[in-house]
Amino acid sequence: MSKNKPLKKKVVVPTTPKRKTITAARLKSSAAEASRNADVLIFGKQQYILMLAGLALIFIGLACMTGGSMPSPDVWDEDIIYSPRITVIAPILILAGLILEIYAIFKR
Repeated sequence: MSKNKPLKKKVVVPTTPKRKTITAARLKSSAAEASRNADVLIFGKQQYILMLAGLALIFIGLACMTGGSMPSPDVWDEDIIYSPRITVIAPILILAGLILEIYAIFKR
């Protein structure tokens, strides 16, 4: 063998990857899978019931917070405006409703 023999260079030809063709069977199966996924709800029945209960608690708390109007515009009665129903019970109901909503959303 001779030492001066030139080496052959390999020629690299860039190619594009083959594209996958969509067959009719694959298209039908993906359409069926999409329709099955569309029927699935994010939350379960119990979670929706808990969410409705949380909303009900929030609305009851807001309803308890209303009121405080004076029978006569000339009289100021602190017992009506600062009643425990308005200052304590209503905020507790609203917070309980919000906590129930958060629990219902994160429950598995």
